[in-house]
Order: sequence, then structure tokens, then C-alpha cells
Amino acid sequence: MEPAEPVDDLVARHLPALRAFVRLRMGRELRAREESCDIVQSVAREILAHADRFQHGGEGGFRDWLFTMAHRKIVNRLEHWRAEKRDAAREAHDVLPDELRGLTASPSQHAAVREELQQLEQAFDALEPEPREVLILSRLVGLDHRTIAARLGKSEVAVRKTLSRALARLATLLGDAEAGPRF
Repeated sequence: MEPAEPVDDLVARHLPALRAFVRLRMGRELRAREESCDIVQSVAREILAHADRFQHGGEGGFRDWLFTMAHRKIVNRLEHWRAEKRDAAREAHDVLPDELRGLTASPSQHAAVREELQQLEQAFDALEPEPREVLILSRLVGLDHRTIAARLGKSEVAVRKTLSRALARLATLLGDAEAGPRF
């Protein structure tokens, strides 16, 4: 029997998908109050601190555990902000994610990247909840159509159609964003 891969190696390998998952799952309301990198860091820290709790179910089991913890963290943070009704004027907005900090780029290049990220987030937020969920589960979490169908109580064919339509809608929304305002 092959030894289980260390949890810290699994976290490192899944970090890019975790970052994308958190950023897109946060939604507009939470993104306005917190940085996705803070939530990602908190999830990674908890996963590593509780590595002994993970009953190694292989790669798929780890992914489920990781993204479930990330989802719970997002829900908890959103509930916190809604309960506290924090003063939005005190909060920092428009801060670049860690991945973009420290790059040797001009302010205009940073602005362009920030604008692209905002366009992607806006397009993603414009999707209906079910297509958005199918897109996250397929492209970020890496689940197959059968597993997504079982989780959502749908057929595999329905999941494939929903995913295809979600990708087409996202492409349309992003194409419209690139075209700019129409007068």
C-alpha cells in the first residue's frame, strides 16, 4: 500500500484552485469587506493545524475536505459581517490580491489587471446560482459530471448542459465587458 501524501503537499498543489474558489465564492458583498487571500490563508492554516483529522480518502477526499472548509469559512465570514454591520467607509477597498503584489509593473498595468479581475467577478456574479455552482464544482473543485449530478440531484446530461450554457454565458458576459459601453 502506497503511503498517503503529506497534507501540506496536497494544500500546496491545490492552492491555485482554492484561491480561485474562494475569490469567486465570496460574492460581491464579502469581497467588498475582506480580501480573498486572508480567507485562503485561514483555510490553509486550519487544514494544516487539523491535518491529523483527515482520514485520507485520496485526492478526491482531500479536495472535498478542503473546499468544504473553504465554503464554511466564507459563510462564517459573511454571517460575521452581516451581524456586525461594519462601517463600510472604514474598510479598505480595491486592494490587489497577493498574487499581484510585488510584481514589477506600472500602476497602469496593475489597474488593467484589477479591471480584468473585476470584469471576471462581475460576469461570474451575473450567472444564475445553479450554473455558477456547476461551474465552480467542475472547473475549480474538479469534480466529474456524475459527482456533480449526484450532489445537485440532477442527471449527468443536465449537468453537462448547464455547464456548457454557463461557459457560453460567461464568455458572452466577458465579451460584452471587453466591448465596453454601447452608445
